[in-house]
Amino acid sequence: MPARNARIGLVLFAVYLVLYGGFVFLNAFSPRAMEAKPLFGVNLAILYGFGLIVAALVLALAYGFLCRSDALPEGDRSENGTGTDRPDRSQGRHENGTGTDRPDRSQSHFRGGGEGGR
Repeated sequence: MPARNARIGLVLFAVYLVLYGGFVFLNAFSPRAMEAKPLFGVNLAILYGFGLIVAALVLALAYGFLCRSDALPEGDRSENGTGTDRPDRSQGRHENGTGTDRPDRSQSHFRGGGEGGR
């Protein structure tokens, strides 16, 4: 699964690289084109820049969606069905039986009292 996620990430990165390369190319070789005001009196450089920001957000959401473990076919899941080899902690209980990762110290000397008057 990490290889699959890496492949997806590289493809989405390539898409963004092409978009950003177009922006740099236009600025470097056709700066007058960036001065054009196609919408609402705002120049193309500003519109393209905002477009790049929106594209980055859309690609990040696409990556998150495509790399979800429940988006995998049944044969690609791990033993515990979570898509990872980590313990399933979806029920709010952890390995130590509590709702946190902290050790259960209810029966320990850290509570105070007991022998030695700690």
